[in-house]
Amino acid sequence: MAENDTSSTTSAQNSGLGLAVVDWFAVHARALPWRSTYDPYQVWVSEIMLQQTQMERGTEYFLRWMQRFPDLSALATAHEDEVLKMWEGLGYYARARNLHRAARQVCAEYAGQIPQDMRQLQLLPGIGPYTAAAIASIAYNQDVCVVDANVERIMSRVCNVDTPIKAKATQTRIREVCQDMLPLGQSRNFNQGLMDLGGLVCTPRSPLCPSCPLATWCLARAAGVQEERPVVSPPATPVYITMATGVLCHAGRFFVQKRKADDIWAHLWEFPGGVVEENEDPADTVVREYMEETGLHVTEPEYIGAFQHSYTRYRVTMHAFFVRLDADPRTVELTAAQEYRWATWDQVLTLAFPAGHRKLIAALKQSGMPGHSSGPRHASHRTQC
Repeated sequence: MAENDTSSTTSAQNSGLGLAVVDWFAVHARALPWRSTYDPYQVWVSEIMLQQTQMERGTEYFLRWMQRFPDLSALATAHEDEVLKMWEGLGYYARARNLHRAARQVCAEYAGQIPQDMRQLQLLPGIGPYTAAAIASIAYNQDVCVVDANVERIMSRVCNVDTPIKAKATQTRIREVCQDMLPLGQSRNFNQGLMDLGGLVCTPRSPLCPSCPLATWCLARAAGVQEERPVVSPPATPVYITMATGVLCHAGRFFVQKRKADDIWAHLWEFPGGVVEENEDPADTVVREYMEETGLHVTEPEYIGAFQHSYTRYRVTMHAFFVRLDADPRTVELTAAQEYRWATWDQVLTLAFPAGHRKLIAALKQSGMPGHSSGPRHASHRTQC
């Protein structure tokens, strides 16, 4: 932190910085669906969805989610496959699994009433200090601050923080400053006001300083370094991975398997495949991976295309093939999955898949090959299905 940040933020608080945020929010608050009632379940779902997700995209998913799971009971009684399908495309699927588990726990232990106590909230799967504070503040208006990336950015500028924003000492100090600025009884509006201010005005690039209600107190603006705050660490070096997968259709049904609980993309479905080894042709990878993962011997890989996707620092290129069985399947011996199905094409479309496989399925649909009941019709593989 800059040396003079403590006295400056105290002066800012005494001058009404917190109330300035509340007043700004009263005029400029975004019309978000969970703000119509501040129902604790809706606030909770919105907070989980908006982790690692842009606001517009998160709002679309929230509205669709609420149509299917309008209350805690509807979510708690749903099958996990359906929960994951509704989450499909948001990524970080552990969030959906934990939300599902936590809903069941709330129904079982709290008679369906989401706790107000932050310690009780953090006993639920997937709820850490941040989410607990958000629920307590936004749903129940408790006097706790909520520090997300938007708030970090604002405070790094208001206080001219010249240390890395993710450093432990910096995080602690920003949380202390926010708590000091919070007007008692106005937690809901103060915290959401800071979040909206970061999303609409104090943006990562080209902040709209003349429109900011905190411009008077902003030390970074006074020093002309607002676009240099927050101080962030260099991004991780990307890791590039080449994979191959095979679409196997036999007797009108497609072979899919569900990933294990401790795998990346746990509990999602996939067509078998794996990493292309050094000096290995992707077509050979598919044959090898089918044998290693299922015990099935497939032949005649026929190229469909390459599909790219990213997660964390990984950049994946997935080569996809149609494959044939060389004989009718007698037994399947899973080594990389917990469950398998021979699914119709319509059933495939109801399952949740990782990003690369979703792109593959979308390409098959768009190519004109799929028949919704019989699946992809493709050259020599048309009769195979």
